[in-house]
Amino acid sequence: MADSGGTGDDVRSAAASPGHDGHRGVRAIAALEAAKSLFALLAASGLELLGPAPIRRFLAWLIEVFRFDAHHSAVASVMRHVDPASVHAVALGAAAYGALHLLEAWGLWRERLWASWLGCVSAAVYLPFEFWALLREPGWVELAVVAINLAIVAVLARDVWRRQRTRTA
Repeated sequence: MADSGGTGDDVRSAAASPGHDGHRGVRAIAALEAAKSLFALLAASGLELLGPAPIRRFLAWLIEVFRFDAHHSAVASVMRHVDPASVHAVALGAAAYGALHLLEAWGLWRERLWASWLGCVSAAVYLPFEFWALLREPGWVELAVVAINLAIVAVLARDVWRRQRTRTA
C-alpha cells in the first residue's frame, strides 16, 4: 500500500489488518477451520446418504469382534438408538457445525473482527473439558489438544485486542 502522506489511511489499514505475524496465524487457523468444516460436511452427507443400516452393521461387527455384551454394553445401547430419525439429527448437527466453521474460516481469511471473536470464544469453550480430560488421563494426545487450542485462543485474542486497540487510538 502506498504511503498516504499522513491522511489517516495508514491508521485505517492498520485497523483492518492485524499485522504480518498475526495475519499468518489467523490464516493458519482459517485453514484449520475450513478443514474441520469440510470433514463435518462430508460426515453429514455420508450419514444422509448411507442411513442407519451400515451404522448398525458396523456396531454389530464391533460387538462381535471385541466380544462386547450384545445386550448391556455401551455399543449395544448405541446400536439400539440408531434409527433414521437419530441419523438425520446427527447429520443435521454435523452440517450445522460444518456450516458454522466454514463461516468462521471465511471470516478469518477475510480478516473480519467478528470471526476472530467467534473463533476465540468457540475455542475457549472447549478448554475446561480438555483440561479435565488431560487431568483424568494425561497423555501426549490430550496435551497436544490443549496446547493447540490454547494457541488458537491466544492468536485470536491477540488479534481482537490489537484491532480493538487500533480502533480506539
